Amino acid sequence: MRRILLFVAGIIVGIGLGITVWSHWPLSGTPAQQEAATTGTAKAESEDHGTERIVLSEEQISDAGIRLAPVAGGTLRRHFLAPGSLIPDADHVGRVSVRVLATVAELRKRLGDSVEKGEIVAVIESREVADAKSEYLAARLTNDLQQTLYNRQKSLAESRAMSENEFLRTQLTANDARIKLDGARQKLFALGLSEKEIGDLPNQPPESLRQQYLRAPISGRVSERRVDLGGLIGREGQESELFVIVNLDDIWVDLAVSPEDIAAVREGGLVTIRAIGSDDEAVARVIFVSPLLDRETRNARVIATLPNRDHRWRPGTFVTAEVPLGGEPSKVIVSKKALQTVKGNATIFVRDAEGFEARQVRTGREDDDDVEIVSGLAPGETIAVANTFTLKAELEKAEAEHGHD
Repeated sequence: MRRILLFVAGIIVGIGLGITVWSHWPLSGTPAQQEAATTGTAKAESEDHGTERIVLSEEQISDAGIRLAPVAGGTLRRHFLAPGSLIPDADHVGRVSVRVLATVAELRKRLGDSVEKGEIVAVIESREVADAKSEYLAARLTNDLQQTLYNRQKSLAESRAMSENEFLRTQLTANDARIKLDGARQKLFALGLSEKEIGDLPNQPPESLRQQYLRAPISGRVSERRVDLGGLIGREGQESELFVIVNLDDIWVDLAVSPEDIAAVREGGLVTIRAIGSDDEAVARVIFVSPLLDRETRNARVIATLPNRDHRWRPGTFVTAEVPLGGEPSKVIVSKKALQTVKGNATIFVRDAEGFEARQVRTGREDDDDVEIVSGLAPGETIAVANTFTLKAELEKAEAEHGHD
């Protein structure tokens, strides 16, 4: 029994000594060392909240491909976007048509063929054309005869070998023949014959009188062929157009602009055209701004002309037009490539004697490429404007190593 009491007492004494030792932990280190450790921790926190810098030499900056540029002001290239499509230039569309009832005798061009202005594209046969040519030839012969008689009678009248009344009747008949000839010539012009074709009619065989050559009114390509060989054309209910020829050296951009933006569009202004679904881009000039709004869409129609010498732009393509807006100048504008987000804040890397200072800035307005800096940066300072992600990575690496230590 006595041994048991002594064992219990030993256990109680051991527990008391353990509690005393635990309350004074840690036992290692002097008070001076503990104070130094506390001071070091405070210094590290101060460095974390101070200015962050990246030390880099000129050689390291060059090797990393970091490009520098001075800070300056300027005007943001602000714009709005307008949808649209490409259509043929109305001034470069020609139609080969007829004005009489006729039959298609020849089609000398096929769909897609290139043609020159004045080139024969088709031949038709028409009774009306034959009648008009015959009338002209008859009027020409009559006129020639009457003019010859008039000249003879004029000589006789001057020598007083004939009466004045008889000469006046001859003169009247000659004038009437000339008028009929002019009328017959104008009828041929109205049918589409040229001056040269009319002049060659007396030398043509009689069987060719019913034929008429149709010529291209402009240079371009055949975009539509609306008749077949032997088809009847030219009267009500019949097709009167044989070909549609389009010249795509210039093309129109048909845009729909909202009422809120139409005030910013000016005739003569330039807009940037981008094809939807491709990287094609070109500059067009506005030639028409409609004063009216469409009843259904409530948008205004805007037409811009686009040079298209290589014919890479095709009618029917859907496009987007970038229409510039006027803007107020800003004191500090930087490229968006110069901005990085560090700890949730917009940051610019400013060049200093040792490398770069990671400086927080406040941004304002922006366009596709640049952004306005409202505060945190001054004109004349030199900043990194390319490969700034390298500086961000270097900064985050240094912070990670510091946190690990």
